[in-house]
Amino acid sequence: MDNIELRRFAAEDRDWLVEQHAVHYARDEGFDDSFGELVARILDDFLAQSDPGRERGWIAQAGAQRLGSIFCVRLDAETAKLRLFLLTPEARGQGLGRRLLETCMGFAREAGYRRMVLWTHESHRAAGALYARNGWTLESTAPVVSFGQPNVEQHWSIGL
Repeated sequence: MDNIELRRFAAEDRDWLVEQHAVHYARDEGFDDSFGELVARILDDFLAQSDPGRERGWIAQAGAQRLGSIFCVRLDAETAKLRLFLLTPEARGQGLGRRLLETCMGFAREAGYRRMVLWTHESHRAAGALYARNGWTLESTAPVVSFGQPNVEQHWSIGL
């Protein structure tokens, strides 16, 4: 993990990130094309109107190989939202997820947010365990059909 750089997200990362989300979630969760379309909209909005002082995205990279991402975006004046947290399969189990999460949360604190929230699915058990280990609270769950699949939606939060 020492040779992995966390760098700022750039416009050139957009297509890779959309593809990675679409491919991994289709394979692992059976999600349909609407998931990749959602990721594309989120990234297009971020590129068009993000506030660099209060919003940021990171790409984890080793050499020329991108390994993952995480984003901190503004929900309101006091609340940041964690988005687009992804680790490629080869990057998992090395502490990189914790490092990305800590970087994102640290940025949110420095940017003046008092709270962070995120939305995920119960099927992402490793991510849920990571959030719980790092002080996040599971606020609510609800059965849903998302991206063509039945699932349980989760909402997590943490005070900063």
